[in-house]
Amino acid sequence: MNIKPRKAFTHGGIFHADDVFGAALLKILYPDIIIERGMIAPKEYDGIVFDIGMGKYDHHMQNNKVRDNGVPYASFGLLWEEFGTEILSIDDAKEFDQEFVQIIDLTDNTGEKNTMSTCISDMNPRWDMKEQNSDLLFSNAVDFAKGILERHFESINSRHKAYDIVTKMIEQNSDNILVMKEMIPWKDAVKGTKILYVVFPSVRGGYIVQAVPTEENSMIPKKAFPKEWRGADVDTLFSLTSIKTFQFCHKSGHLCAVGELNDAIRLAYMALK
Repeated sequence: MNIKPRKAFTHGGIFHADDVFGAALLKILYPDIIIERGMIAPKEYDGIVFDIGMGKYDHHMQNNKVRDNGVPYASFGLLWEEFGTEILSIDDAKEFDQEFVQIIDLTDNTGEKNTMSTCISDMNPRWDMKEQNSDLLFSNAVDFAKGILERHFESINSRHKAYDIVTKMIEQNSDNILVMKEMIPWKDAVKGTKILYVVFPSVRGGYIVQAVPTEENSMIPKKAFPKEWRGADVDTLFSLTSIKTFQFCHKSGHLCAVGELNDAIRLAYMALK
């Protein structure tokens, strides 16, 4: 859409995650847009009409659009399909649709529950509320959803930034151990590399030595720390390694905590051998 819309219209009354996240997306795209609500979509409306009116961004007609995987589009999905790549890359927009948008769409079309949709539904007026200002509560829900989307998009962009930084560090590294002076998400970048251990500052103070997992979301390491370290107390850890600041080794063998950077690096090399 070349001309920025000044306003958008959706249905009034009870709101759902579909129309709330659709409105939130439009507010991210067009910060000055006014979201209007009503029970009947105005004819020849000078703006975007969604989740009502049987138009381009509605999904209540018999021939509603369905994704290749069988998940039917709801209005949030139709808006994301049209405008998502104005916020994220094509690949990221597709991934976001799969991981987030489709869950909202499926609930709106089938009634299948998910936590996010339930949280939004709970923001509607209750029968025992003295004041039943549905539009005000809708606006509050949209602000809530907008914050979720903004933080998620920022997280995706931050992840890409981290990937680029860590990849450059790996290219300049000739060892199986990667030492980072600051905590940067690294799991995406080390996949498929020779790195076995990563050393980085701990948010609790000191340093973490973590074994690279076989898969990104797994705790199973490519090379676990020695069995005798795992779950041992501080005195035992010192007697086994002579490293004074060796504080902890997880019982799974995937992570160690050490007080000093030099000790953390020494520990990583010890585990490597």
